[in-house]
Amino acid sequence: MTSKGYREVELVCNRSSLLLHGGTEEERRSWAQEAARNFDVELVEVRQAAELPQALRQPDGVVFIADVAKLGRDAQFALLRCLQTQEERPKLVLGVSGSADAALARGTLRDDLHYRLHQAQVDLQKDGLRELLKHRWAQQAEQLAQKAAAARTAEEAARQAAIARLPGTVTRIAPRQKAKPVGGNASRAKGVPRNAAR
Repeated sequence: MTSKGYREVELVCNRSSLLLHGGTEEERRSWAQEAARNFDVELVEVRQAAELPQALRQPDGVVFIADVAKLGRDAQFALLRCLQTQEERPKLVLGVSGSADAALARGTLRDDLHYRLHQAQVDLQKDGLRELLKHRWAQQAEQLAQKAAAARTAEEAARQAAIARLPGTVTRIAPRQKAKPVGGNASRAKGVPRNAAR
């Protein structure tokens, strides 16, 4: 839902790194978690600059920073270098509290990092976006709950089947019944001659 560059729905499911601003920290985290689910990976959250080098070494991951302005300009430069030079890199979801323009004006967000991500920004304050996201996340939570319930049912069925196959397990088998002869009467079936039966 950005006016230029990628749309919000594209950014949540492609590998592009982005700047996510506005909304609450929890909304920004939920957005990043949805992106991580799209790639079937755990979300890596960076809270301090010291955690950044290790997080950037995960080429298939999704790295979330709730407020990149709090990490400082040196950490932001490391992020910029990663975006410019690291061919295999994680998807970076860089949050900013408030608007990106306000962070630029305060000097807490680097101009060059902002410029690098100018085609990939999501403003959670955009009209209608927060409601759309809440609806989408509610649907996803319901789907995840159904999937988890189905997995638990399958696991329990597999466990019961494994118990039945354990050595020493007593299994009751119904006795075999003798087959009845087809056609004729009972006296012939026992081998009694026809004349003797009269």
